[in-house]
Amino acid sequence: MFISGPRMMLGIFRRTLNLGQWRTGGTVVLRDNFLRSVHIQAGEKAELTRVFTQNDVLAFSELTGDTNPLHLSTDYAQTHRFAKPVVHGALVGGLISAVLGTKIPGCILLSQELRFLTPLHTGEEVLATVEIVKIKMSIAWIAVACVIKENNTVILKGEVRVMLPEDKGQNV
Repeated sequence: MFISGPRMMLGIFRRTLNLGQWRTGGTVVLRDNFLRSVHIQAGEKAELTRVFTQNDVLAFSELTGDTNPLHLSTDYAQTHRFAKPVVHGALVGGLISAVLGTKIPGCILLSQELRFLTPLHTGEEVLATVEIVKIKMSIAWIAVACVIKENNTVILKGEVRVMLPEDKGQNV
C-alpha cells in the first residue's frame, strides 16, 4: 500500500510523544519512539537551508496582510534603496522557529531578539543556524543567525529563549 508523504507525516505527528527527561549538568535528553533520543546541551548547533521564491513572499503577504511594496514590487524596491524586492523579515525569522521545532520538539518560544543587518532577496540561499548557549532549569538561551550562503553575509542575528518540554504524559 502506498502512503503519500503528507499522510505519513500527519500520522507521525498525531502520535503521543512520551518524553522522558533527565537533566544532568545542563544536558537534557528527550526520548520518543519516533525521535529516539535527542540530547540537548550547551554548545550544540543545528541548521536549516532554504531558498525563498517570490511565490513564498506572495503567500506570506497574503497570509499576514503585509503588502508593503518593498516585498512585492521590483520598481518600488529599486526606487527605495534595494535592487529588488526584499523577503519579509518575519518570514526569514520563521526559519529559526523551524530549526527549533525540529531540534527541540515541543519547546515553547518565550522571547526573541532579532537584528536584521542586511536584506535577503528571493532566490538567495539562506542558512539558519542556532546554537545553545546555556540551559538553566527548563529554559534554554540560544544564539541564532541567518547567513546568505553564496557570500557568507550575515542577514540576521540574535538570541531566543525557549522553555524546554516537560514529561507530563501530554501530547506534543
